[in-house]
Amino acid sequence: MRPAVMGVVNVTPDSFSDGGRYLDAGAAVAHGLELVAAGADLLDVGGESTRPGAEPVPEAEERRRVLPVVEGLAAAGVPVSIDTTKAAVAAAAIEAGATVVNDVSAGRREPEILAVAADAGAGYVVMHMLGEPRTMQRDPRYDDVVADVRDFLLERLEVARAAGIGPGALAADPGIGFGKTVAHNLSLLAALPELASHTGVPVVVGTSRKSFLSRLLGGDNSLDARDDATLATVVWAVDHGARVVRVHNAGAAVRAIRLLDVMQGCAA
Repeated sequence: MRPAVMGVVNVTPDSFSDGGRYLDAGAAVAHGLELVAAGADLLDVGGESTRPGAEPVPEAEERRRVLPVVEGLAAAGVPVSIDTTKAAVAAAAIEAGATVVNDVSAGRREPEILAVAADAGAGYVVMHMLGEPRTMQRDPRYDDVVADVRDFLLERLEVARAAGIGPGALAADPGIGFGKTVAHNLSLLAALPELASHTGVPVVVGTSRKSFLSRLLGGDNSLDARDDATLATVVWAVDHGARVVRVHNAGAAVRAIRLLDVMQGCAA
């Protein structure tokens, strides 16, 4: 079974890549359907930016942004993940048709979100983040980034299981770019086999269009450059054990993964 491609649908005015483009629910649904037509297996709908320095969004506003989009996509038969840290938003999104909760706080911001996912039988993604979006890129430090992230994910997975989320419903995300330097990100990408082995759950990797990619390219911050770099990290991640890649350009990721599959088959 090939790795899954998770398409990003940001319903925000300030996301780093496409903030403001899909604030209208109709435009967001249409964009999501385009991602599915390009090969995305599921869509991650978010109404609160988690870019470095982002300010929190009130619950009512986040619900207003995401619920019509989740409902529209689910009605079209699309598998939907809700990208939120708020239990009430997760519950409302699940009622609207979402089947996965993608929580960048790993249940630390609102622990009751774990019960929401458990009660609904929803999938749940545990992600590592140092601090919070407003502060996470202020001089991030680790004793050993791979060991620290691994141990954090293991601890939060246990908390999720204790809350009643079944083992088959869990996934782990090392949080590329969430409180990490370029070197930290590269170390985590290199350690994906170790993270997959130790966590025992599918590993989700989201590198798409993140700023560390442009730094690796000598400061080229163009969308084309970031998309090219994203593809390189998608292929690397899949080849090193990632089971889900979260991307803005679903079609390119799907094609790259298919080509990798063909090449691996030829080498077998």
